[in-house]
Amino acid sequence: MELCLKEINTLHELKQFVSFQYDLYNGNRFWVPPLRSEELLSLRKEKNPAFDFCDTKYWVATRNNKIVGRIAGIINKRYNERWNKKTVRFGWFDFVDDNEVSASLLHAVEEWGAAKNMSSIHGPLGFTDMDGEGTLVEGFEEVSTLGAIYNYPYYGAHIEKAGYLKDCDWIEYEVTMHGEVIDQIRRIAEVALHRNHLEVLRVKKAKEMLPYAKEIFQVLNAAYKDLYGFVELSDKQIDMYVKQYFGYILPEYVPVVLDAQGKVAAFGIAMPSLSSAFQKCNGRLFPFGFLHVLRALKHNNKVDLYLTAVRPDLQNKGVNAILIHESNIAFVKNKIEKVETNRELEANSRVQAQWKFFEHRQHKRRRCYKKELVAH
Repeated sequence: MELCLKEINTLHELKQFVSFQYDLYNGNRFWVPPLRSEELLSLRKEKNPAFDFCDTKYWVATRNNKIVGRIAGIINKRYNERWNKKTVRFGWFDFVDDNEVSASLLHAVEEWGAAKNMSSIHGPLGFTDMDGEGTLVEGFEEVSTLGAIYNYPYYGAHIEKAGYLKDCDWIEYEVTMHGEVIDQIRRIAEVALHRNHLEVLRVKKAKEMLPYAKEIFQVLNAAYKDLYGFVELSDKQIDMYVKQYFGYILPEYVPVVLDAQGKVAAFGIAMPSLSSAFQKCNGRLFPFGFLHVLRALKHNNKVDLYLTAVRPDLQNKGVNAILIHESNIAFVKNKIEKVETNRELEANSRVQAQWKFFEHRQHKRRRCYKKELVAH
């Protein structure tokens, strides 16, 4: 049973690359299947604006003509310029519990990176911070969230055996709501609004938020620019994300704070949890998958937090409390019981401090690994 590595070159092969994870995690009750169409959208050069500044290669490992692993290699030139690095990323890394498979896949990216004059490799990472990041190293028996990487417990050991070391960790919390607005947060929010001459945007329909959509992503770029692995989104990427997601947001779960000039000062994006709905969809919205999604959007006691950002000139001025307070009101109104924070950098104590007002538990941990490459 000789192991073969095959580079992906056609759309048919790319669809097989995408499909492998559905076979690998079939029956796993903690994995949340992404939409096949969105996976293909991310990985196709002609569809994803990130290819304007990224070089990529994809491989699958096969035995007896059956796929047993896959990996993507990404050289993000914008990242390397921004951080003065010469590094290649690996992502979309899935494999059966076989060290020969995992090592061969990683070696393929390493060799490609070295041939491209890269001096290091890190991952798992995507094209940008909007993609899934980090190997799950704690929380294997916790249901994943939409857009997050889920993997079997053996992944970390395989990566470490291949010579990789920890580069950074993200941690995640589950926050329990008790049906009440936290008065201490309310007071901080009121002071922050008054002192900084801010106001909360009040809209009822998603389309009313569209005029602010690009500004929201511009604030994201400014607030996240110094965070690990972040690459500022281009105008084409922002247009894509606005088109892709802003028609589906629920305004009461997306607090937006405006300054005295009516410009976006801060925002938060949360959504009713779609984990269970996407498990039922199994990667397809049609013919009936969309019904599960619509039901989850209307009837849900769980919420996932996706993005929160405060403009740099207003950070450390209590503005984050405004976002928490507005979200708290919406969660109480809609009888939300559990909130998933999604990933936060382990060293980001300021973000983690905000959960002290709530009952919470740190239940997941993700790791980005790194390795130095031998020059060719």
